[in-house]
Amino acid sequence: MPWRRSGASLAAALLLAGCAAQSPLGYYWQAAAGQVRMLAAARPVPEAAQDPQLPDALRQRLLRTQQIRSFASQQLALPDNASYRRYADLGRSSAVWNVVAAPDDALELHRWCYPVLGCVGYRGYFAEADAQQHAARLSQQGLEVHVYGVPAYSTLGWFNWLGGDPLLNTFIRWSEPELAGLVFHELAHQLLYVQDDTAFNESFATAVQRLGTQQWLTTQASPALQAAFAAAELRRQEWRELTRSTRATLAELYAEHARSPWSADTLAARKRTVLADFHQRYARLRAGWQQEWQAVLAQRAAAAPAVATPTDPWALTDAWVAQANNASFAALGAYEDWVPAFVSMHQQAGGDWPRFYDAVRALARLPAAQRQAALCAALPPTSPHPDCVRHPD
Repeated sequence: MPWRRSGASLAAALLLAGCAAQSPLGYYWQAAAGQVRMLAAARPVPEAAQDPQLPDALRQRLLRTQQIRSFASQQLALPDNASYRRYADLGRSSAVWNVVAAPDDALELHRWCYPVLGCVGYRGYFAEADAQQHAARLSQQGLEVHVYGVPAYSTLGWFNWLGGDPLLNTFIRWSEPELAGLVFHELAHQLLYVQDDTAFNESFATAVQRLGTQQWLTTQASPALQAAFAAAELRRQEWRELTRSTRATLAELYAEHARSPWSADTLAARKRTVLADFHQRYARLRAGWQQEWQAVLAQRAAAAPAVATPTDPWALTDAWVAQANNASFAALGAYEDWVPAFVSMHQQAGGDWPRFYDAVRALARLPAAQRQAALCAALPPTSPHPDCVRHPD
């Protein structure tokens, strides 16, 4: 679901950057201070697990994460370093809050550029109020904006000498497959990062996340957990198809507008029609999900009547849908659009992770236009991309 996304790599690079458009020194300071506080709050997992105040379920989860961490390096060939071997409770619901923005007539993310990191399609803040203030300034400039909390971000391994990226309270209680997937995603950023190409970086990490999670489930999870994840994955596939098709419709709309511009009122009306259809289709999906959820709750209540009823698992998705605009759709596309190409490359490598990573590194070394052409060629026919033009054989 859209909220369970890692925030892509930002804070460490921002310590070396500082070309922000609004109050650069203030932004520079909040990034550095937030990162330092996070590092200071982290303790080695064995030490954290010995805390007598720690709930037993959290203690067991922390110990389980170290098996996930070893699996990542030993079975997925991801970096074997200090990251995710410490734990920090930040006392808040998100690690950072990202701001994304896009024009009102394109699914193209506004970008912020920094030395070392390059240009990225998001801007992160350690305080939600700061993120909202920056989003308001962008909105005044005529951009569509979206602010969302992210549970984790990668420092690309630059802070491994200080203990690395820690496990956080913001995601430690997720289901085991989602937790494992997040660790795999963030370690993938440490393995490979391409300047100025957010979609490449995020789609690659998302592909590693999904493929690695499936391998983890197949070899490490119980049949019951595998079945539960498979059921959840069906819902995620429905969500991906809904958002993919809506993004495709909006892209076609904006391409038509670019060829023969309409008035602002006409463009706004046609956008409203597309988004209204999106809302209606989501409502139908949501109704089906809710029926399934009620059945699950009934089973849980029969098995353990004293257990508190879980909160609505789709409340955040509802909020995302209600606020959906060009910025939120464009950000979602950065995590999704090239995933089928990377999955295809993994299959072509015979599922061999080092071979797959070598092939991705070769792509990363190409100029941007050639890299995109290679990704287009790797896409299966069933997964079109708006930037790829397929010609009949």
